[in-house]
Amino acid sequence: MFTLVHRFRIMILITGATGLVGTHLLVQLINEKQPIRALYRSEAKKEYARKMFSYYLPEKEHLFDTIDWVKTTLNNIPELSEAFKGITHVYHCAAKISFNPSHYKKLRKVNIEGTANIVNLSLIHNVEKLCHVSSIATLEENPVTAFIDETAEWNPEAQKSVYAITKYGAEMEVWRGAQEGLSTVIVNPGIIIGPGFFDSGSGFLFKRIYAGMRYYTTGTSGYVAIQDVVRIMHRLMEGKYSKERYIIVGENLSYKDAFSMIAKALNKSVPTKKASPFLLKLAYTLQRISHFFFRTKRSIFKSSIRSALSNSLYKNDKIKNELKFTFTPIQEAIKETATAFLNEV
Repeated sequence: MFTLVHRFRIMILITGATGLVGTHLLVQLINEKQPIRALYRSEAKKEYARKMFSYYLPEKEHLFDTIDWVKTTLNNIPELSEAFKGITHVYHCAAKISFNPSHYKKLRKVNIEGTANIVNLSLIHNVEKLCHVSSIATLEENPVTAFIDETAEWNPEAQKSVYAITKYGAEMEVWRGAQEGLSTVIVNPGIIIGPGFFDSGSGFLFKRIYAGMRYYTTGTSGYVAIQDVVRIMHRLMEGKYSKERYIIVGENLSYKDAFSMIAKALNKSVPTKKASPFLLKLAYTLQRISHFFFRTKRSIFKSSIRSALSNSLYKNDKIKNELKFTFTPIQEAIKETATAFLNEV
């Protein structure tokens, strides 16, 4: 294990290497022949990451085996300590995503305590730089302007999802590391559109719409192509950016428009019925009753209703100006993701 350490001056560690962001980041970095150590939790997830390699780099799939894979979790300190040996740069992509309040302890264990472990080990091992993947869920509405930017401050009195609370807690650990001398950048991506992960996140939306979805919600949010997320992360890590956060949103879209784009890309009917607040609350209540009596899985929570009805608009001026970055049109990202989905079904 760790045979690459002495051959390169730079050694990159990626947590959450088998997730949407982590896998695409692997493809980006390995194609540039960067030395990588990647953390993963199961062989099935690792093999799925291999599948993504074959999707993007069909003629370079052998590069997947040059990655130094380490099977561990964010809370296994002895194994993590070993994995940090020789590491110079860390991309912290691992996180647990759930809006179910009953999952709070699990979310806290991974998102807050896990991030604290990554920060502490980065300090102990004199890591040169850490990039932490957060979320727009941690950003507040701006009471002065219509747009949310990087100056948005957390309001502890506002209602938040358990996911947002723990991701904010993770950010506090990163800022604490920065105060202790660790060079850090935080990225706050919007809803990430990208191929390969259709059982969770935005990918599941493609699955739902393909199966037939008649309703749309009235809110608005920020969207970004996965390729833009990893390119920006890589450029921030290579540059002299430190103790900064960056919103990564390509476009602000209403859920109606986003759902319609996805439906058209999948050659499916566009959702035409508006899900009113009353209808969403009714669905929430019925799910709770069904869960109580029959232990059925819930997918609608108070926080997800608030998000579905919220008109949140995000500014991307900071990252565009500092990196001179041009974002991929979301319609283009949706078409690519839809093509990948249709190839799997």
